This record gives sequence, C-alpha cells and structure tokens, in this order.
Amino acid sequence: MASVSTTVPAVKERLSLSPLTMTVLVVAVALSAGIGSFAGLTVIRRLGLVAAMRAAVVSTAAALLLIGWAPSRPVVAVSYGLFGMALGCIDVSANTRASAVERHYGRSVFASFYAAWSAAGVAAALLTAATARLGWPAQYTLTAQAGLVLALALTVRAHPLSPEAPSAVPGREETVALGRGPWAELAPFGLVLLVAYVIDSTVSSWSTLYLHQTLDTALSLAPLAYAAYQVGTVTGRACADRLVRTIGPAAVIRAATLLTATAMAGLAAAPAWPYAVLAAACTGLGVSALVPLCLASAGRLRPGATEAVLARLNVFNYIGVLAGGAASGILGSAGHFRLAFAIPAALVLALLATARSFRLAAQAPSLTAPAISR
Repeated sequence: MASVSTTVPAVKERLSLSPLTMTVLVVAVALSAGIGSFAGLTVIRRLGLVAAMRAAVVSTAAALLLIGWAPSRPVVAVSYGLFGMALGCIDVSANTRASAVERHYGRSVFASFYAAWSAAGVAAALLTAATARLGWPAQYTLTAQAGLVLALALTVRAHPLSPEAPSAVPGREETVALGRGPWAELAPFGLVLLVAYVIDSTVSSWSTLYLHQTLDTALSLAPLAYAAYQVGTVTGRACADRLVRTIGPAAVIRAATLLTATAMAGLAAAPAWPYAVLAAACTGLGVSALVPLCLASAGRLRPGATEAVLARLNVFNYIGVLAGGAASGILGSAGHFRLAFAIPAALVLALLATARSFRLAAQAPSLTAPAISR
C-alpha cells in the first residue's frame, strides 16, 4: 500500500495524469478492494486461508509491476484495480487469522499484527524517498518493491492452533449464516472504522502530494510525511495491546480520538514540511489503535463466523477509503489540501460517542477459536 501511495506523484508525472484522474484511480482502488474482500471470503471458504493469502500476495506483486511499467492510462487503471482486489483479499484473510489468534490467547494481541503492517509502510516510504533521491524512475522503485512483496508468498504457510486455548472459555459454535442482525451490532465499530480510514486514506494518498505541491517540498523529501505517519502507527500499535490490558479499550479509543483530532488540525495548518511531518507522526500515533480495536471487537460478535463478520465490516473500511481519498483528492485538485486535512480533524471527534461499545465488547466472554490451518 505504501509503495502505491508514495509513488502517486511520480506515476502522475510519467503518464501526464491530471489530479482529478489520480483521484478517480484512488477511488477505483477502494472500490476494487471492497469487491476483493468478498471475493477473498469465497476463496477462504473453498480453499482455506493459506491459499487465499498466497494468491493475494502474488497478485499484489503483479499489480505493482503493472503500475510501474504501464504504457498507457487504460493499463494503469486496470493495474490499480488489480491492486485493490488483491488488497481486499489480504484484508479479510489476515484479519480472520489475527482474530482467531487473539481469541485463542484470550487477551489483546490484535494491534501487534497491525504494527507489522505499519512497519512495512515505513520501510516502503523510506525506500521510495531513497530511490527518488538517487534519481530512479517510478518503474524501478515499484519493481524493487514488487520483488519484496513477492518474497512474502514464500513465507505464507499453515500454523494450526491447538484445540486447547491458553485462556479461552469454551463456547458454542456458530453458523456462518449471519442474517441481518450483525449489521446493527457492527454499526458503532463501522463508524470508527469509516472515520479511521477517511483519515488514513487522506494522509496515505495525498500527504506526499500535499508536501510537494502546497508546501513546495522536493520529491525526495515529500514521502517523509507518509513515513512519519507510519512511524507513529508502528509506535502506537506496539503499545496498544498493553494499554488495552491496562486501562481498557474504551479509554484507549477516547485518548486516540482526541490525539488524532489535534494532530490532523496541526497537519492542516502546517507552515512548512518539518511541521507537517511531525503532525503526520502524531496523527499516526492517534489513529493507530482505532482499526485493530474495531476488528478485534467485531471478531467477538460471531466467533464461529469471523471471516464473514470481518468481510461485512470491511464495507465501512472501503467507504471510508472512498470518502477520504475522493474528497481530499477533489479538494486537493482545486488547491485546497489544507481543507482536506481540516475536515477529518472535526469529523473524528464524533467517535467519542462509540467508546461504550468497545467496553461492552470487551466484557463478552472469549470463545475458543476454530483451528484455521489451511
């Protein structure tokens, strides 16, 4: 994801794409990811998690190569669509596995999975900045990153969970047929996820262009805001599980909400790129816990059908990506990137009302997760 986000300016310049066209492509990635999420659910049920994750990783590498070497606008559009499909499949398969592991151990560990995701984002953003400083074109940068992604396919293998969970409480198995009930139960978590991804997509997709165009920053320095944002998320997610166990998920959500609102306001008002980089880091620190806590809490709603619940919750995810990426892109193309960062700063304060739902979810008994080894 970081490979695609931080190379947006270079791809835009290479193919002479307008800001509006790049906005459409970002929206297309989100739409494709939503489709890929439900397609991934089908693959998981038929072939298992390992097969789904391997296929998604290989498809991601292929998409990066196609984006980098696309000779025309139609080809790059298809490439971004393939990338979104692969990303959606990775989302549902990796989150299903993480939820099973957390229930197996009976304590908060979900954020640690996302810390690894954020650490990779830092590495990819710094790699983009380094190759830009060396004068590499986007094709070479994306080729190198595609090779790193492809190597992940070799590491995806089965890790069966033992039937006896260390601290889980045995419970009933649930049917995969969910009906309509879970949509109402998912609403508070969906709202948090939606707003979190509005912020994430805004910072991830447009912070590099914001520094380059609005703050007149060199291309070699522009990706640093994204890297700082990911450093903040790594730090926050590395601490989130311990904080949840110490003060509870509701308190973590409230603190994260206030920090995120303040940091986004600072990013919108930044007078120069160093201030924007610092504000981006604080934004990442604040928003870091929101997504894993949402997914972990939703995963407790139907322990026997986690993959189906998370596929539904991903709808809010991609609506947030669509809203954030499209709205900020439209505002940015009109020269109003500061406003694109200021609006989510106000929006995130609404999440304070959802904290109670996280406390109630934490009080639900943990159930033994089914062994998912395929």
